[in-house]
Amino acid sequence: DPMRLGVAYGVIMPWMNVGIHPGEHFMPQSFQAAGYQTALVGKWHLGHALQAYHPNARGFEHFYGHLHTEVGYFPPFANQGGKDFQRNGVSIEKDGYETFLLADEVSRYIRERDSSRPFFVYMPFIAPHTPLDAPQALQDKYADLPDERQRARSKHTDQSRQLARLSGQPSARPLYAAVVDAMDQAIGQVLDTLDQEGIAEETIVLFFSDNGGAAYATGGADNVPLRGGKGETWEGGIRVVALLRWPARLQGGAQMEQIMTVMDVFPTLAAAADVAMGNDSFELDGRNLWPAIAEDRAAPRDDLVFFASETPIRGSFMFTAFNDHWKLVQEVEQGLLAASVTNYLFRISEDPNERNNLAHAHPEVVERLAEEIHHWRMLYPVAGTRNELVPPPGWRAPKDWAGYPRALEETQDVAAPGMPPAFALPALDWQHGEAGRLIYDCEPYRVLGGGLCR
Repeated sequence: DPMRLGVAYGVIMPWMNVGIHPGEHFMPQSFQAAGYQTALVGKWHLGHALQAYHPNARGFEHFYGHLHTEVGYFPPFANQGGKDFQRNGVSIEKDGYETFLLADEVSRYIRERDSSRPFFVYMPFIAPHTPLDAPQALQDKYADLPDERQRARSKHTDQSRQLARLSGQPSARPLYAAVVDAMDQAIGQVLDTLDQEGIAEETIVLFFSDNGGAAYATGGADNVPLRGGKGETWEGGIRVVALLRWPARLQGGAQMEQIMTVMDVFPTLAAAADVAMGNDSFELDGRNLWPAIAEDRAAPRDDLVFFASETPIRGSFMFTAFNDHWKLVQEVEQGLLAASVTNYLFRISEDPNERNNLAHAHPEVVERLAEEIHHWRMLYPVAGTRNELVPPPGWRAPKDWAGYPRALEETQDVAAPGMPPAFALPALDWQHGEAGRLIYDCEPYRVLGGGLCR
């Protein structure tokens, strides 16, 4: 998940999809080094093949939750048939609604913390991710909620809704409302715990989302007047509201209308807490916006921000490059023989709802930003690892994901019987570049010379 990766350590690597190199530095590691107690309660979704990818190895002293994203809202919490709910690497059995279980755990953690030391808690909900589900009482509460959403002005999002209506599929809007209500209750419980512990004044609380609402048929969200939704580079897919509360330092009610990305979270929180980031190996993609927030002023952005939707879940690819001045959206329709590109150019500061396409009026801006997108994509090649959304043929999920991560010393750098032979590696390196190194994490049974993974 590139957005979650940006939050974790201030750099976006959209080509990485199996885990982040163990040598990289994560935000909680900086807070941990500064004496903070650190906890992750919720979904990880940043790699689990190796123990070095596990939250407990990335700066989180305490981990309660699941390695994947879609594990369901009720027991059994599982992904692809394997149970996925754990505390610090050990599977646990819990009854209840996932959103409320997370709130209970964060509240417990805060109450039982070492009060002589500060704490850092990361609480990524599943809610309101699909497939939606909620306690029956909340479903009943919103059962009669009408679906009065206007068009999203996104071809694929609107088509998904139309097809759902034609097929008689019930609106996801009531269930979406129930799921959001539950999340609101959970957040309220955590804030109440801060009040009860007498630490609300001195505690920074940051709430945000990694993408816009899922406005397609099964998602139930509504981003109007913004255009489009999750999975798209329209504003409805990438612009979200963020809330920051720190009563001891910030006056309530202030509003900041400017570009802030997930990559900015790490440097901004580190600056606010006076914590050394401890990452000098390369320059972060994120900016420290704490001075602008503290002084209630703007922080202009001339550098471009890039977003890409390269998984054609709904039939197209989308890219965007934008700053304070211009935003270019490229919609790519993939055909059997060729791809067509449609350009949309906006001045977002004047037209945040993306209604006035200026591409024909300013072809020179389109050309410049399109070249920037092309250059950005050249910088981030495929990592040499499997990129399909489906697992490789013959792969089966473990019965228990908590025991899945392997120690690095247990992996192999040479092919086991039945795996690609050594003479195949030059071809793979030629195809994928220097990032094409293979790590074999499976020792096959010897069946007719090799083949089947344990």
